[in-house]
Amino acid sequence: MAPPNDPQWPADDHDGTDRTYEMPIQQPQQLPVLPAVVHAQPMRIEPSGEQHPATAVTPGGEQPPPPQPPRKRRRGLLIGALVLVVLLLGGTAYAATLPAVSNRLGLPWAPNAPKGDPPGPVPVSRVLAPPGPSAPSPTADGVRSALAGVAGSSALGTLTGAVIDPATGKVLWERDGGKPLTPASTTKVLTAAAALLALDHTSQLSTKVVQGSEPGTVVLVAGGDVTLTSLPDGKESLYPGAAHLSELVAQVKAAGVDVERVQLDTSLFTGAKTAPGWAPEDAPSTYMAPVEPVMLDGGRGNPAEFKSQRLANPAATMLGKLADALGARAAGQGKAPEGAKVLGEVKSAPLTELVDILLTQSDNLIADVVGRLVAIKAGAEPSFAGGAKATLEVLRQNQFDVGDVELSDGSGLSTLNKVPARTLAQVLSVAAAPDGKDPRTAKLRPLLGGLPVAAGSGTLADRYTSGASADGKGWVRAKTGTLSGVNTLAGVVLDKDGHVLVFALMSAGSELKAGQGALDAVAAKLRGCGCR
Repeated sequence: MAPPNDPQWPADDHDGTDRTYEMPIQQPQQLPVLPAVVHAQPMRIEPSGEQHPATAVTPGGEQPPPPQPPRKRRRGLLIGALVLVVLLLGGTAYAATLPAVSNRLGLPWAPNAPKGDPPGPVPVSRVLAPPGPSAPSPTADGVRSALAGVAGSSALGTLTGAVIDPATGKVLWERDGGKPLTPASTTKVLTAAAALLALDHTSQLSTKVVQGSEPGTVVLVAGGDVTLTSLPDGKESLYPGAAHLSELVAQVKAAGVDVERVQLDTSLFTGAKTAPGWAPEDAPSTYMAPVEPVMLDGGRGNPAEFKSQRLANPAATMLGKLADALGARAAGQGKAPEGAKVLGEVKSAPLTELVDILLTQSDNLIADVVGRLVAIKAGAEPSFAGGAKATLEVLRQNQFDVGDVELSDGSGLSTLNKVPARTLAQVLSVAAAPDGKDPRTAKLRPLLGGLPVAAGSGTLADRYTSGASADGKGWVRAKTGTLSGVNTLAGVVLDKDGHVLVFALMSAGSELKAGQGALDAVAAKLRGCGCR
């Protein structure tokens, strides 16, 4: 199953290194199957078909029957299961097309592959090469001609959009690209971009227990990690790489101090726990918890279910569970003493993996936490307003035009957010630039790895499976957005001539399913046109 030897895309393995043309990459072959993921359904919209396990996809062709490994990430078993499926399907043609798109995009072969070292890796070498000299480039006339029909669909309502060639930065197509519309969850593209530009990609969020100011008192110090899990040791949570509460408890017990009372220090974040533009029922809900700087399993009542109802007071609930595990009582809020002795500490997955989650699964909670982390880095207030301000300032400092952008949160749940399609396309175009000379590109490359794959992963797992959008299956990677009357899509697509195009599409006044299908058809048309 050797990959093609002429991929045409800069690669990033989420390690901060920009890998561009003609640079060899040594990377273990990884073919994992993803666990089930769920799209956060803002504004009480109930999108269907976005909660199934993602499988590897044959671009534009038949999708193989998914294997049935355990739902949790048992990496060795998952890799073996998918390899077996490939072999049983008659391997040669299928195996040749499976890695083609991801190799050309410089991404893991399987969509949004989990991080970690698979057992018994088989090294493969990939050389990144530019398109051949005879490969025709897409033109503005070609794109305009290709989209003339699908972009006029009445199902789109009011459509704005932009298509950019990231190799040149040239805008190939635009319809009211500078007009701000409600972006819904494509807001997360801006949130993630600001985080990748401002923060250390390897940084992790720390949760500590420290000695309190009085004998018998300890303080749980919240560090922004909302992925900490209550599940037993050895059982992976919904958040890959999450730390376990039991590990923190074990460390505190091993410290040998007397613990009678446990206090909670949540001073890391300030301000309201819900944002302007949210409906009262948005948090707690099945897609969002009140934003606090520490909680278990994203505040879910059931740590094993993505769509579990979230808790109204997730930080206080965690305090109670920690106190119970230590045989102590929860003693409410308290401030950790300066320089207090650390009795236990656990850390989240690295920033790039959190960015993957917030994009692939459209995780609202992680997005709004990340927005606050950007605010803290910028010295701004760690609140919704501070996070929004810091996000725009970071993007502005990195030469992105955000003059017409208005943000009230980092997740896109707020109906007050306004973003032009052109801004989304510009950010993704820099992330997708092939020359590697722009320092922003190296920092933004992980955006691409987090984008859901058409008919393959995340919020696109059940889209692009039939009809006018089927040609985009496996070739389109894009962030989705859904609110009442709003459908958005922003991402990248490999056209049939091997060129990558960046697009951002925003639809207002559209019906949920019809609007999604119409947007998908536009992106799929970019895949099939060649656009010369």
